Amino acid sequence: MTESKNASGLEAEGDAAADFLEELLDILDMDGDIDISVEAGRAKVAVVSEGPHQDLKRLVGPDGEVLDALQDLARLAVQSETGEMSRLMLDIADFRAGRRERLAEQARETIAKVRETGESVAMPAMNAFERKVVHDVVLEAGLVSESEGEDPDRHVVVSPQA
Repeated sequence: MTESKNASGLEAEGDAAADFLEELLDILDMDGDIDISVEAGRAKVAVVSEGPHQDLKRLVGPDGEVLDALQDLARLAVQSETGEMSRLMLDIADFRAGRRERLAEQARETIAKVRETGESVAMPAMNAFERKVVHDVVLEAGLVSESEGEDPDRHVVVSPQA
């Protein structure tokens, strides 16, 4: 697959997800703008509003549970439209962006502890998105990380470089 086909395929994923989300917002009578981009080889769709995020936060739910479900539904809508599986990332009211920064800080604290003690440190259970953020921060810091356990208790263990 060429790079331009890949980019156009990702744009098509974003467009299909945006159509699905626009219909959902209409049904729920909620206001929100939809931004589509491509990041790290995957389509990213964000639902944002210019005013207070109160309405949109209902679509995030406790700990992002509703957001995760909507992301799964958006991926199914993309698959129905394009015939291909999607790794689309959905963010609503900047929940994932804020969560990403908090997780990166938590990962940096864990990295400091590993460097100080020379021992591996297990982090709390996380979903796949959260573990990916931590793995990226750990890799950037030059240490090693590994996911262990089974969902919902799957977690990241950060270790000194081998």
